[in-house]
Amino acid sequence: MPGPFATTTLTLTTGLTETVTDLTRACEEFLAGAADGRDGLLNVFVPHATAGIAVIEMGAGSDHDLLSALHALLPADNRWQHRHGSPGHGRDHVLPAFVPPHATLPVIGGSLELGTWQSVCLVDTNKDNPDRQVRLSFLG
Repeated sequence: MPGPFATTTLTLTTGLTETVTDLTRACEEFLAGAADGRDGLLNVFVPHATAGIAVIEMGAGSDHDLLSALHALLPADNRWQHRHGSPGHGRDHVLPAFVPPHATLPVIGGSLELGTWQSVCLVDTNKDNPDRQVRLSFLG
């Protein structure tokens, strides 16, 4: 039987466009070995200053709606004091205040306990850095 704590790091390439990437399957695969049928908590964490973790519906346009809302709230223009990188990149550094870099989710009987339409997603608006890591940690 696995110990009470297990962790792994996913390495992803999100590309050079703003993306919402579904991590649900990767979370479930991790839990299949790490949780071994136990109850506990899954923590999902992205160690980047310009990305976040969201629990939203995927596949019905909500991912595009989220990116549109972020464009309205955080325009990619030159208003930002943080100015390195591509134009408007400063807003990417504000993103984690609105889409936090972590989520802690319940695990029941070794399975991720999400609502019917919920998915665990990486939100990445930083077009300058396509290489991302996501740490999955199970405590049970």
